[in-house]
Amino acid sequence: MSDDVLSIIPVDPRWQPERDAVRRVVPLVEKLVPVADEGAGVRIDVRWHGTVTVVDCGGNLETIGCPLCRAAIDTEWWGDILTDRYYDGFTTLTVEVPCCGGTTSLDALDYDWPLGFARFELAVRNPERASFNEDELTALADGLGHPVKQIRARV
Repeated sequence: MSDDVLSIIPVDPRWQPERDAVRRVVPLVEKLVPVADEGAGVRIDVRWHGTVTVVDCGGNLETIGCPLCRAAIDTEWWGDILTDRYYDGFTTLTVEVPCCGGTTSLDALDYDWPLGFARFELAVRNPERASFNEDELTALADGLGHPVKQIRARV
C-alpha cells in the first residue's frame, strides 16, 4: 500500500529554521492536519538534513521541462544528474540543460508535479487533505521565518 506525504520546505534549498521556530510551527501543522489516532496513519515528521537533498513527489512526477526554452527534459538525463549530485551532497544545483545548452538550476526546472531541494522538511504522512492553501502556507512561512513551498508525494 502506498502512502501520501505532504511536505513543507523552504524556498531556499540551503536555509534551515531555528529549532524554536519549528517547535512553534508543529502545533499549527497538527491543527491543520489533525492526527486522529495511531491507527489513522497520519504522522508528522521533522527532518533536518546535513546537506541539500531532493524532496521529490514520488510516483506523482509526470514531466520535467526546461524553464529557458520550455522543451521537455529527458528523465534519464535528470536521473543521472541527481545521482551525480547526490554523491557530492548537492553542493551546487546549477546545471547545463541538454535541450538548449543554457544554464539554470535543478530547483528551477519545471516539474509536474512539483518537487524541491532542501536541508529542512516538515513532512505529513497520510494527511487527509491534498494541500495547504495560500493562507496556511503564509502562516507556516511566518512561523518558520522564511517563505515555503509544498510538495505532494506518493511513496
